[in-house]
Amino acid sequence: MSKGLKSKIQEGLPFPYGATWDGKGTNFALFSAHATKVELCLFDAKGKTEIERIELPEHTDQIWHGYLPEIGPATVYGYRVHGAYEPEAGHRFNANKLLLDPYACGHVGTLQWDPALFGYQMETGDDLTFDERDSAPFMPKCVVVDPDFDWDGKPGRSRRGRHGKPLVPFDDVVLYEMHVRGYTKLHPAVPEHLRGTYGGLVVPEVIDYIKSLGVTSVELLPIHSFINDSHLLEKGLTNYWGYNSIGFFAPDTRYAYESEQTLREFKEMVARFHEAGLEVILDVVYNHTAEGNERGPTLSFKGIDNASYYRLLPDQPRYYINDTGTGNTLNTSHARVMQMVMDSLRYWVEQTHVDGFRFDLGTILAREPNGFDNQSGFLKACSQDPTLSAVKLIAEAWDCGPGGYQVGAFPPGWAEWNDKFRDTVRDYWRGEAAAAALAPRLCASGDIFNYQGRRPWASINFITAHDGFTLNDWATYNEKHNEANGENNQDGSSDNRSWNCGVEGPTDNAEINALRERQMRNMLATLLLSQGTPMLLAGDEFGRTQSGNNNAYCQDNEINWLNWDFDEKGKSLIEFVKALTQLRHRYHILRRNRFLTGEYDEDLGIKDVTWVNADGNEMQIEQWIDNGMKCFGMVMDGRAQATGIRQRGQDATLLLALNAHHDGVDFHLPEVAGGIGWRCIIDTNAPLSEVQGETLNFNDSYMAVGRSLLLFELAGHDSYQTARSASGQSFSKLTERKSGASLKEIK
Repeated sequence: MSKGLKSKIQEGLPFPYGATWDGKGTNFALFSAHATKVELCLFDAKGKTEIERIELPEHTDQIWHGYLPEIGPATVYGYRVHGAYEPEAGHRFNANKLLLDPYACGHVGTLQWDPALFGYQMETGDDLTFDERDSAPFMPKCVVVDPDFDWDGKPGRSRRGRHGKPLVPFDDVVLYEMHVRGYTKLHPAVPEHLRGTYGGLVVPEVIDYIKSLGVTSVELLPIHSFINDSHLLEKGLTNYWGYNSIGFFAPDTRYAYESEQTLREFKEMVARFHEAGLEVILDVVYNHTAEGNERGPTLSFKGIDNASYYRLLPDQPRYYINDTGTGNTLNTSHARVMQMVMDSLRYWVEQTHVDGFRFDLGTILAREPNGFDNQSGFLKACSQDPTLSAVKLIAEAWDCGPGGYQVGAFPPGWAEWNDKFRDTVRDYWRGEAAAAALAPRLCASGDIFNYQGRRPWASINFITAHDGFTLNDWATYNEKHNEANGENNQDGSSDNRSWNCGVEGPTDNAEINALRERQMRNMLATLLLSQGTPMLLAGDEFGRTQSGNNNAYCQDNEINWLNWDFDEKGKSLIEFVKALTQLRHRYHILRRNRFLTGEYDEDLGIKDVTWVNADGNEMQIEQWIDNGMKCFGMVMDGRAQATGIRQRGQDATLLLALNAHHDGVDFHLPEVAGGIGWRCIIDTNAPLSEVQGETLNFNDSYMAVGRSLLLFELAGHDSYQTARSASGQSFSKLTERKSGASLKEIK
């Protein structure tokens, strides 16, 4: 780097934002509506020593900008922004604080907590004071990146779009939520130096295993650059999940083997996943930042333009609106802030080729000053954007603010985490919910999502996620056990809807362990055989435990790291999950692109789904309203209309039978037109190898043991016309008649 760069500064351009290398030099552009001066600080390669401080010479439409020739990739920099320090007016400028560029695509170094990081005199606790200490020695820095990457270095093998992207239709998606670090930290096939990194995830044995599960799309917990909270570090803990973003364009360096190659390693991971036919979905946190409330540190946005980047109380702008529960809320009602979020999303799609996003506390992004609005500027921007409208957009449709719960309220084109599915399925299998509660969840929650042409895939079904009990712990603990978090077990939800099967925690009781294993199979089968988009939590497929911790956000240790040394029970559960995903991919009736409604189709003479009781007869109103009804079945008719074209479908017909009673029930197999009987293909009470698969006659009974699930395929599935023309046959069989009561009719 040449000396005397200050004399070489040129005007540059107000776009694009951030530090953009053009092959000859780098353009720097930073938005601040209220700053009076912006200084660019250049550092040595390690970010330790400030080499030069240069004032950006131009100010165009609230964008401060300048161009430095001879400055290229690997240049380390930060900003100092001048302006008024008037917290009571919402302004917190303090040029003594080095600030991260919101558009930086790479960071170097780590944050070291020190009072100098705060814009006020932190020791006093008074945010109206002003601190003159230099924060640069304790701050991570930004780095100019080279965006070039050879995406076509290895050819794709099947169903690929541009740059080898898998292009998995949403109807076919099976999500797999995982943590970059925790997934491979203990993996025996991953070299020690790659464990817990982007590179660790693409070791062939790891990718082969993920593929073998039948999942299509890997959803990564946050990989945007984030900060470890000081109060956690003081207790020997860490922000493991990463929901504490400070850079929306920079992949976090802690997941890289070589920190200076972080962006390249991330892109390499995406490329290898795509080569294997796996999509990459990012869990993103645009609802808040790591700067916290008025007593938080000044790291970036707060010092660049606090009044623009954050939602402040209108009558007391010293304070922050806290709809996130984390101290601050990003102000996406501001045009430049919304643009930053949109630019970030487009960057990850266009430059790193990810396939979609899951938006943490997504309701925040749809908030305007008057509250949640499903026609908010952000949602409109996503819907019309040609890049973002072509990828998968998934909302966590709730936040901590007023009116924050909005499941089902997002506009067409969005999918949403469906916590009603989680809660109802958990309640059903622990005996606390009846058939009428579970039935709509099995049908992609059409009562919530079936409007404005939305499709069943809009319902992201899950039974567990990173937040809460693992599947094993759901069947093992009645109470949370979060003592390791250092908060006297007061953190985390107490509403787990779990059941320990009679004993709290691990036990040697064979009967209880058998019940727990069956309950896990029941939950997994319900998840993967329901309409909608299933999401599996990594490790649930072999029964991993967090020892009852349902809020392990701060545990970067064996509590969270997946233990790959599982026993025969774990291996058996993996094979069960594989069998379920294979069935899901094989039978289109399990992932219909149209909601199953149970309504009689006059033209085709059939119902897409028919609900039956244990006698094999169609459910009546008195049975639907019976809260004690815990054993029932659903016949999914493969002949029902599959698309908008009014013609019969050609799918298999399946019978799903569920028994949440503690006692066994003789389930009588219903008579269905077009078949000769039923073949059992799943029984959660029997090993896969013991499910015989012989054809059982109509009206035969099959013992559904207490708390078990069954799946049958209709045998001899002839066409409707063949069945209708059968000599002397009355064609008033199940799914061909109007008797019985659908869920819609009893509501």
